Amino acid sequence: MKTIEIRGTVRTGLGKKNSKQTRKEGNVPCVIYGRDQNIHFHAHENSFKNLVYTPNAYIVNLDLDGSKHELIMQDIQFHPVTDRIIHIDFLEIDEKKPIVISLPIKVVGDSIGVKAGGKLRIKKRSLKVRGLASNIPDFLPIDITNLKIHQSIKIGDLSYEKIELTEPKITTVLTVATSRVIQKSEGEGEPAAAAAEPSEPAAAE
Repeated sequence: MKTIEIRGTVRTGLGKKNSKQTRKEGNVPCVIYGRDQNIHFHAHENSFKNLVYTPNAYIVNLDLDGSKHELIMQDIQFHPVTDRIIHIDFLEIDEKKPIVISLPIKVVGDSIGVKAGGKLRIKKRSLKVRGLASNIPDFLPIDITNLKIHQSIKIGDLSYEKIELTEPKITTVLTVATSRVIQKSEGEGEPAAAAAEPSEPAAAE
């Protein structure tokens, strides 16, 4: 997985009043759920932009007052009006224990259905996986080469080495739908055929 570097400071004061003051200073209150105990810290909101506003998944290398931690982001809260980050939960990585994380998908190949005029529709742009941190890839490739019009790929159709997909197997990830161009061209022939039918009674008269 890709990594990102963040510097933080341990929070000594907790509670709503302290969190409010922390945010007022441009920092984001955070919690690390670790191996031994939970650690509260804060870092400037700009430190999280490359972590949050991206489809990529990262391991966070956190420098906390000189102490090093390897983390993954577990949960994030935004202000309902301003959309500013107001809180982040992190999980400290234990190389011996599996983690659950969302990874972006990467479409590979040229679909038969798309070449025939179909439209690729992506339903899920990221999927949750479970595995050891050392086995987690940067993204999940999905080969659509043999996908025809009206066909789809579901979670149950996918498998990856050393990691497990945790979402329901019936969940559709992507599909090739009939495009409007095809629908229109197929529909244009019907009125012409219908218009030809009245000519027979006219000829009989």
